[in-house]
Amino acid sequence: MVRERAVLRPLRPLLVLLLVLLPVALVDVGGLSATVALAATTAVGSALAACAVVAARCAPAVPPTRVRTAIRDRDLRTAFLPQRDPDARGRRRPRAPGHALPATTA
Repeated sequence: MVRERAVLRPLRPLLVLLLVLLPVALVDVGGLSATVALAATTAVGSALAACAVVAARCAPAVPPTRVRTAIRDRDLRTAFLPQRDPDARGRRRPRAPGHALPATTA
């Protein structure tokens, strides 16, 4: 059962494409444009599927320990700017908002 799902998963986009394009091909039987569009879409879809399969096969498997190490290394390299502390010694308290000055109001 699980193996059947694994086999059908890559075919889902092709089945959806077939369900969408099949009525177009059957309704417009005599039109050359629908046939050309169907052939072009099928060619592009199969090329895309082939590229996806090749890319999935070529991707190297990364062990989980390397992922953890990469996250730790990135964390050590990340620079954080110091945050200003409004309550630090020698720093004046921010002023509370007050009434606008007459010169600033228009």
